[in-house]
Amino acid sequence: MSDIKNTKAELKYWTERYEEERTGWDVGFPSTPLKTYIDQLENKELKILIPGGGNAYEAEYLFNNGFRNVFVLDISQVPLDAFQERVPNFPKEQLLCGNFFEHKGVYDLIFEQTFFCSFPPTKSNRSLYAKTMNQLLKSKGKLVGLWFDIPLKGDMVKRPFGGTKTEYLSYLSPYFETLVFEKSYNSIPPRAGSELFGIFQKSIN
Repeated sequence: MSDIKNTKAELKYWTERYEEERTGWDVGFPSTPLKTYIDQLENKELKILIPGGGNAYEAEYLFNNGFRNVFVLDISQVPLDAFQERVPNFPKEQLLCGNFFEHKGVYDLIFEQTFFCSFPPTKSNRSLYAKTMNQLLKSKGKLVGLWFDIPLKGDMVKRPFGGTKTEYLSYLSPYFETLVFEKSYNSIPPRAGSELFGIFQKSIN
């Protein structure tokens, strides 16, 4: 089991996954619930982060719809290079290679898309996720995304890792006001009934 703060181990793991094309989570297009949320955004000046972005279809969709202040963060350079090739006009300096848990920056909005479920689900890891998300957001900034509503089975190796609404809230509530956190009504068919859609607003500095 790799430690999320062990950049070298995580880099090796994810680079191998991308190089070997073992990317079963990749749906090939923007996730419908996030696309629907994006379509309601009016302020195209928002500074947006997509951590664990991978192939970052949401970032491509945002960019193609006039959002120019979008940043994609991934621990591996491989998907970032693939993204740059696919979206050549996207600013290279906004494709960030590094460990999310060491990242420094301040954002209006952060999108969660299969990132939370990608690292070992220890209490310390999940608490650090919530704390880091809070630290990276401006006052009243929002964390928006999807969390798998599937049970944890005690396996600390096989990803993705799930959880329950109650469990997720136990980590997020100390740092965020819950605006929405319900079963996603418009998940893609393979994930229907197994996703929670959430909108959380930073509540402490």
